[in-house]
This record gives sequence, structure tokens and C-alpha cells, in this order.
Amino acid sequence: MNDSKSYRGIDYFRLIAAFLIIAIHTSPLSTYSETGDFILTRIISRVAVPFFLMTSGFFLISQYSYNEEKLKFFIKKIALIYSVSILIYIPLNIYNGYFKMDNLLPGILKDIFFDGTIYHLWYLPAAILGAVIAWFAVKRCGFKKALLITSILYAVGLFGDSYYGIAEKIPFLNGLYSCLFEVSDYTRNGIFFAPVFFVLGGMIADKQVRVSFKCSLIGCAVSFLLMLGEGMLLHGLNVQRHDSMYIFLLPCIFFLFNILTFSIGKSNVYLRTSALVIYIIHPMMIVVVRMIAKFTHTQGLLVDNSVVHFIFVSILSLGFGICVTVLIAKTHRNKENTCKTDRAWIEISLDNLKHNVKELQNAMPKGCEMMAVLKAEGYGHGAYEVSTCVNKIGVRAFAVATIDEGIELRSYGIRGEILILGYTDPLRAKELYKYDLIQTLVDYDYALLLEEQKYKLKAHIKIDTGMHRLGFDYADIKSIAEMFSLRHIKIFGIYTHLCVSDSLLPEDVDFTRLQITRFYSVINNLKKQGIEIPKIHMQSSAGFLNYPELKCNYIRPGIALYGVTSSPNDSAKIKLNLLPVLSLRARIIHINSVHTDESVGYGMAYIAQRESKIGILPIGYADGIPRSLSCGKAEVLIHGQRVPIIGRICMDQLAIDLTDIADVAVGDVVTIIGKDGNDELISADVADHAGSISNELLSRMGRRLKIIATV
Repeated sequence: MNDSKSYRGIDYFRLIAAFLIIAIHTSPLSTYSETGDFILTRIISRVAVPFFLMTSGFFLISQYSYNEEKLKFFIKKIALIYSVSILIYIPLNIYNGYFKMDNLLPGILKDIFFDGTIYHLWYLPAAILGAVIAWFAVKRCGFKKALLITSILYAVGLFGDSYYGIAEKIPFLNGLYSCLFEVSDYTRNGIFFAPVFFVLGGMIADKQVRVSFKCSLIGCAVSFLLMLGEGMLLHGLNVQRHDSMYIFLLPCIFFLFNILTFSIGKSNVYLRTSALVIYIIHPMMIVVVRMIAKFTHTQGLLVDNSVVHFIFVSILSLGFGICVTVLIAKTHRNKENTCKTDRAWIEISLDNLKHNVKELQNAMPKGCEMMAVLKAEGYGHGAYEVSTCVNKIGVRAFAVATIDEGIELRSYGIRGEILILGYTDPLRAKELYKYDLIQTLVDYDYALLLEEQKYKLKAHIKIDTGMHRLGFDYADIKSIAEMFSLRHIKIFGIYTHLCVSDSLLPEDVDFTRLQITRFYSVINNLKKQGIEIPKIHMQSSAGFLNYPELKCNYIRPGIALYGVTSSPNDSAKIKLNLLPVLSLRARIIHINSVHTDESVGYGMAYIAQRESKIGILPIGYADGIPRSLSCGKAEVLIHGQRVPIIGRICMDQLAIDLTDIADVAVGDVVTIIGKDGNDELISADVADHAGSISNELLSRMGRRLKIIATV
């Protein structure tokens, strides 16, 4: 997932690539040097289309993008652009006599799906088909096998393109390509050309291959020189059918794209849109320039002089691109700013989340690993947003409550261990195996039922050391030891849960120490029986912060990962600079003027004691706001000032008193949890006012609240 970064280098090269494509179609150096023009248009400029394909793969074919909605959105977007482009060029196709060709219907279908209805539009169906092939190849096979598969497809394409002169001399290959060219005029299409670049883009996004900036520069220079030599050699041998595909194009564009990813900063959406418009519209601008030259009798300058022709086409295309971009920006600006913030929403600070991960990791003992707890949509923070973020910065172990939460993480492309802390129906053992999930063995009988399913499963043993919830009794060493001899279940971990580790009261500390002693007694007894001890863990957030000296293989941070405490009075032996990750906000949708002694809301629970200004927020207990915060038991922030919640909180709405706030209006943003100005509402305080804890408050926020990840 690369949405959290702005890749300025990629954005700027989009524009360069668009002008390189104009060069391909205008031959800028042809007036002066055929060789120079060949090098520019048939070798150098051939990086342009692969760059666009890699850019799409970079943001689409990521291990964090296995949610099919993103692929569907990409297909719909490109299909819409393609449809509009086809319509734009219908007049030009009519002028060119396109619709007078023989076998019109088969020809149109072939062009729509492979060749493009005008010469440059082939890229759009190729992008759709290439994305689908690459996306499913990566999902089903992983990056390495997907790269192998798509490279083979590219190799097939090579011999129908730049190396065709070799293939046509071999009878079998000549027959094969003759059949292929009945379907598509070129192997430069979505099957043979595009997929490998999508996969390469995804590999760079996920850092499957790490290449430094210096090595990328050297690699790009060397591979470009090799591609230059390859292109000139093939040109000299006259074996090319269509010079788009070179062997050394793959490493050249790979290293070039790597270089561009090092330029991170404020991106420019205008460049992205302008580059797309330039790509689509430039053939029309070629026609316009020729028309201008004809009517002004300047063909010698505007058409025959290839450099001037290129410059004029580029200027017109750029001007048109800027105009369209500005128009689109004005049309969509308001929609873009409010589409996710029209009612109420959750804001997630990915920077704060990353900070908390590093803060916790720095405090962990050497050799200890973080197992991030993502139960209940990551404690209400969004399982996708949290898991993909921390997975990318090195967290490789996760804990969830249910099998469906684990499957959901796998659907996001999460790699590493996923432990299910709760019960899973043994009849779902096949899914545990399929999604490579680790199941907690909650007791002896349950383990035997799971064993009977005969799937090769991974498991952790839960030990009950005094909480009396789930787990094997710590004294039942015989049953625990039997788990290591099961045929189909392999034990990868053993753990317990400390039920009062959040308290430093003497009696609670004593009980926690007792639990720790009981747990280690289990470990020691297993060692005496010659059993190899798997990874062990017992510390949740409070367990780690109050008992950091324990030697375990994992800690299981939950609420601490999100930068808050369960209750405002929680204390800890070690103090870490953890930052709140979540903010909850809503917009004022209506303001009422209420007279003295008039009521507001259900049950007439609020009676105005003065002439009042009452704001209505479109958020209620269905969104996780506890009803117990009704009638002044909680406050919200607006314009940096606190105002009370008044009346009873409804399922979908609540009311606040705005009487003392000047210049307030419908649409203003209200903060329910988080910072506004110099003030802040902490989730632990809000929960405490509701008679609860942060864990419950945050995890009960409804799914209908949209989540916006920010940096």
C-alpha cells in the first residue's frame, strides 16, 4: 500500500513519458538524422509505456492489495477512459475511412480488445488485461513465480516483435505467430507485453528486491547501453516486426523506476491528470497542427520540419491537458474533500502508529518479537489500515480473535504469522490450513476434535494460569505434553494471559507473579520430558509495560499499539512516548435556535435554561458513541473549545450546545476524540465518563464510519 507516501519522482516522470510518446508519433529528429530519430523514438522512448504500466502495478499489484475492490476500481476506471477515448476519435476514424474496412465487425472487436481503435489506444485494453493477469498471478503464485510466468509471456512476445525475423524462419514458430496475428496485429498487447511490468511495479512497491539509489543509477545506465546496443543490432539485422520489446528493456525500466521512487515529497495531481490527457489527445493535436499548417500555408515549417512539428504538437497537447486538468479539478475539488468526511469519520495517523511500533520495539528485550493484536478491526482503527502499515515496516506476527478476522488479513495480503486467540469450529479446519492461520488450542477435548479433521495445522497452546477463561489447566502437564505428539497439529507456541497485569496494587502484583510462576513451571516440566519448547508469550500491553523484565519470544501489544491507555488512571513501570493514533470527528449538519424552557431530544431530557443555539451531529450510538454519555456527561471540541453533549444520544444523531461559540456554521468539523487547537479529548477519559474503558469504546465504533488514513 503506497497511499501513505507521495512519490514526486513518479509524478514528474509521467509528464516526461507523455512527451516521449508524442515523440514516437511525430519522429522529431527525422528531418536531420534517421539514426538519431530511431534511437530517440524506437529505443529511448520505449521506456514510456512500460513506465506507465509499472506505475499502475506499483499502486495496484501489491501484497496489500488482494482486496478485489481495488482491482475492480482500476478496471472500471481504465474502461471508462478507454470508452471516452474511443468516442473522441470516432470523427477521426470516419475521416480516415476506418469503418470502410473489410470484415468490419471482427476488425472492430480485435481493435477494441487488443490493437486499439486508433494506433495509441492499444495501451488501455493492454493495461486492463495485463493488470488482471498480473494481479491473479501474484495472488495465486506469489511474486517470484508471477515474475517467471509473465517473463515467459514477454519472451513469447519478443519473438513476435523485435525478434520476429528469427521466429519467422522457424516453421513451427512462423505458424504459431501467424495464428496469433489473426487475433492481434501485435504481440505488444495485454497478454505478452503488459503483465511483466505490472509485476515489476508491484515488486518494487513491496520491496521484494531492494536496490540502493547508487546501484539503481549504475544498473539503469548499464542496461540502457545494452538496450541501445540491442536495438541498433536488431535494426541493422532488419529482424524487427515492430520494435517495442527488447530484452534489456526489462532491467532498464526496473532500475529507472527504482530511481524515481527515491524522490519522495509533495506530489502534484495536476501532473498525473495532464500526462493522461496529453497521452490520449496528442494524435488529435497532430491533426490540428496539420490543419493549421494547411490553412496558413506553413507546412514547410509546422509539418516538414520534424523538430518544430514535435514542439507545436507538444505545446498544444500540454495546453489542452492543463485546461482539462483545471476543469476536472474544479469540478471534483469539493467532492474530493468531502466524499469521506460528509458525515462522521475516523482519522488514523499512520505516522503515530509507526512511531508506537518503534517505541515498543525499542523497549522490548533483545530477541523478542512484536505480535500486533488486531482484534475487532484493530480496536476500531481499521484492520486494513493498521495491518498493512505495520506489516510493511517489519511486523511479522499478528493476533486476532476469530478465523474470519484472520482470513480478512490474508485477503489484504498480510504475510507472516496470524494467531487466532479464540475458538474456531473444528469443521473449519480446512480454512485454517488454506489461509495458513495458527489456531489456539483452548483445551484438550477441542484439540482432539481439531486433530480428527486430519489437516496439517499450526497451533499455540493456551495455558490457564488463573484467569479461568480458556486454556489447559497449568497443572495438567500430561494433557499439555500430549499436544506435542499429535500427528496433524504442530505446536509453534505456548502462552498464557495475565488477568490483572494492569494493576500495581500489591495483591494484584502477587497474583500476576503467581501466574508467571505457574506458566514457567509448565515450561520447565515440558523441558524435563525432553520436549522442545516452542515460542512463548504472556505479555499484553499492560503485561509488557509493568513486567518488561520477562523473557518471552513475543509481546502482544493491543491498546498500547494505538497509543492510548485503557483507563485514565492506568500506571506503568516503564514510561513510553506513545501517541494516540485515532481521532473521531463529525460535521454539524443542522443548527437549531431553542428558546428558554424548550426541550431537545427524546424524553425531553434536556430543557434549555436560556436562549440557546443547538448543533446536531450525524453520529450516535450506532457509531459507537455510548448512550451513557448523554445529558452533559461528555464534551466535544469545536474551534478548539469544549461544548457539552446535551439531551439523549440517539442511534444516529446527537446534540451539542453551541450557544457560547461564535461564528459557528453548518459544515463545521467537531472533534469527539482527538485534538482540536490546543485542546485534546483522550479516548480513556471519554470511556471513563461512560463507565467503560478505551478498549470497548474504540472497538465498538460501527463499520459505517469511514476511515481516513493520514500521515
